[in-house]
Order: sequence, then structure tokens, then C-alpha cells
Amino acid sequence: MKIPYQDIDADTLEQLIQFFVLREGTDYGEEERSLEEKVADVRKQLESGEAIIVYSELHESVNIVPAGSTS
Repeated sequence: MKIPYQDIDADTLEQLIQFFVLREGTDYGEEERSLEEKVADVRKQLESGEAIIVYSELHESVNIVPAGSTS
């Protein structure tokens, strides 16, 4: 089930994005980026529609995924 990011409380959304970024592991890019920069990138992806928030009833969990990866 898709959850519009706008429907989530601002503090909850911030925590969800931080959890997602930290769970994704090490960034192997050319230069290390701060947590704040990574969170801002994910927020921009949500705002642009490149990423969406989904709730899995089966696993009772929330995740952020690329927009085209769900049906």
C-alpha cells in the first residue's frame, strides 16, 4: 500500500528517512556524504515522485522504494 509522504507527520517522516538511510549501509561514492545530505536527497526523491513510501501488511513494515518498483 502506497503512503503519501505528505500524510506523515514531519517528525515521523524525518525519522523514517533517517532509518532508511542508515539501514542502506555504506555509500561507496567518491566522497563521503553526511547523514543530513543523504536525508535531504531522499526527501527530494519523495517530493519529485522518484521514490515512494510503502506499507507492507504482510510484514507490518514501512519502506522507501523507487517509484517504479511496485505495482
